[in-house]
Amino acid sequence: MKIVIIGAYPNSIIGFRGPLISTFVRAGHDVTVMTAHASADVVADVTALGATFQPYPVERNGLNPIADIRTLLAIKKTLQVLKPDQVLAYTIKPIIWGGIAARIVGFKNFHAMITGLGYAFEKGSFARNLVNFIVKHLYKCALAKTKSVIFQNQDNLKLFVELGLVEAEKCYRVFGSGVDIDEYQQQPLPRQATTFLLIARLLGDKGIREFASAAKIVKQRYPEAKFQLLGPYDSSPDKISMAEVSQWQTAGHIEYLGETDNVKASLNACHIYTLPSYHEGLPRTVLEAMSVGRPILTTDAAGCRDTVVNGENGWLVPTRNVDALVSRMIWFIEHPEQWQPMANKSRKMVEDNFNVKQVNEAIGNIIGL
Repeated sequence: MKIVIIGAYPNSIIGFRGPLISTFVRAGHDVTVMTAHASADVVADVTALGATFQPYPVERNGLNPIADIRTLLAIKKTLQVLKPDQVLAYTIKPIIWGGIAARIVGFKNFHAMITGLGYAFEKGSFARNLVNFIVKHLYKCALAKTKSVIFQNQDNLKLFVELGLVEAEKCYRVFGSGVDIDEYQQQPLPRQATTFLLIARLLGDKGIREFASAAKIVKQRYPEAKFQLLGPYDSSPDKISMAEVSQWQTAGHIEYLGETDNVKASLNACHIYTLPSYHEGLPRTVLEAMSVGRPILTTDAAGCRDTVVNGENGWLVPTRNVDALVSRMIWFIEHPEQWQPMANKSRKMVEDNFNVKQVNEAIGNIIGL
């Protein structure tokens, strides 16, 4: 069977979709992976999995009509030339323009995987509300003829159905992207000052500003506590500038670790994994942290709440609430005897629900492989 997987950001294709690509290839399918133009290393990694890499023009952020038309036409041409049996698209631009391209050429086996709602679903300023309005209408158009729509959490599924963006009978739910529990094995908690780690692209809706504000307050009481931030700059309208990050670091509130393709060393070196995000599909970094055996401090928000049983493997706090974040950070610092039981519970939850093998098997079944 000929399968096309369409993403946007090339540097995440191996980390987030590598096991899925491998699963399809090992089952004997001919797999083509499409993202924006990638480095030679990324292309080599995709090829090493047994798939074919094909770049196409796509801008991950913004609504540039000319650029988006190029994206639409490129996907349309690919469908006409490759004549795949199944197409799986994930993230907003590939889903919207891929779904519309499939409608234009009459391709019936187009599958969309909603990995989160992102900036486009956040309301606020006139510009943001306008983007919200446009994106919802584009989603409705793109999903009208899809074969299936796969969600990573029940909140997003329910919202899309309630907004009339997709019919309920087309919707399926999987437990995120999953995590390789053999690659991310449980590790002992380190013997050092209490370390809170946040891994995310430098975006406001990841709760990074709240993390920095909470760190400032907590360090006044517990100056030895560490607050680490790991993640790349992002060009989204919701971006956090490097200048702002530098200010936090210069003030001694956080330690910025830059970006990396391998987060395991940082996860292994922390005690509490923290993600104060406003919304997620189902956060991969949290699953990785749970797999190596770390208590979780995250928000009671879509996607995030699926990873925590309150008081058992961590704590949930309200979104955008610095005081609640501070309170739970202090709780963790003052209750180190609770870390190991929570770490063990995190690992058990991953083994039971978020194993990447189970997730990829479910995706394969949904798209008819």
